[in-house]
Amino acid sequence: MSSTDPSAARRETVAIVVVTYNRADLLEQMLLGLARLETPADAVIVVDNASTDRTADVLRASTLAGLQVVTSAENLGGAGGFRRGVEEAHAQGWDRIWLMDDDVIPAPDCLTVLLAQDEDCLMAVREGTKGDLAEYAATRFDLANPLHIKPKTASVVTTYASRDAMPPRVELENVAFEGFMIRRSVVDDIGLPDASFFIFYDDVDFALRARATGRRIWAIRDARLIRQIDFSQQHDLAGWKGFYMYRNLFAVHFRYGENPLVRAKPWLIALVVALLSLVRRRPGEARNVLRAVWAARSMRHRPAESHPVPAART
Repeated sequence: MSSTDPSAARRETVAIVVVTYNRADLLEQMLLGLARLETPADAVIVVDNASTDRTADVLRASTLAGLQVVTSAENLGGAGGFRRGVEEAHAQGWDRIWLMDDDVIPAPDCLTVLLAQDEDCLMAVREGTKGDLAEYAATRFDLANPLHIKPKTASVVTTYASRDAMPPRVELENVAFEGFMIRRSVVDDIGLPDASFFIFYDDVDFALRARATGRRIWAIRDARLIRQIDFSQQHDLAGWKGFYMYRNLFAVHFRYGENPLVRAKPWLIALVVALLSLVRRRPGEARNVLRAVWAARSMRHRPAESHPVPAART
């Protein structure tokens, strides 16, 4: 459905799920921002991924209504943190679940705007520290053409010059777990986020699974989410984050490639990157990409924990 029904905001409950790790200052400001929402959330579930800074103190000191803290004994990564938080929100029976990182602050009317949309999958539209459009969710994610090195061939920010240039709703083909809202029926049908990704592409995997049920994902122009730090996806491809970026990109191709050529593409990418890395004297990146493509083979199928979950607790 595509109606905007203000009464839906009164009928449906919402839990916000936040995953945090060693960013107490950002988390503190975010919690203050959540307290300023004109439509307050019914619950705010913060998953503390074994932080070692003052995160625990920030959470203890917060007076945010509905705050719940889930403390993990180990760092589960963003993927594991969101899995745990969504599982808890679903088990508690909330109608909608709104996922976000600890480095964003929603505009006061953001939740009101989202709840007025009668859709199962919604995305708040992010902006940078200077008010610039910073929504990198894909408007085109191509897993059919083997000639595209990266499947994301278009995004909100590459399609529209500014928020004002956007139509009220923009259809997305993947998302970030940074302002993504789902109804509980999505979890009923497709299960939880896949913790095996650890970081990167767990949100893409979840969006692809949701779209496979026939659901459409809409970015809502007037739902503003403000980043506290500048957006950057530049990582050391020879380091541990580089390994996960390569491995999880390859896993998405193995799982969802629409033809044999796309599913074989990771092997070619890994070979070319390894050879170029050696030529450029970057042996660490060559080792990373080869390890990544081999490891991604084991992720061809979703683990059992990411399949549909039991009904809510009563």
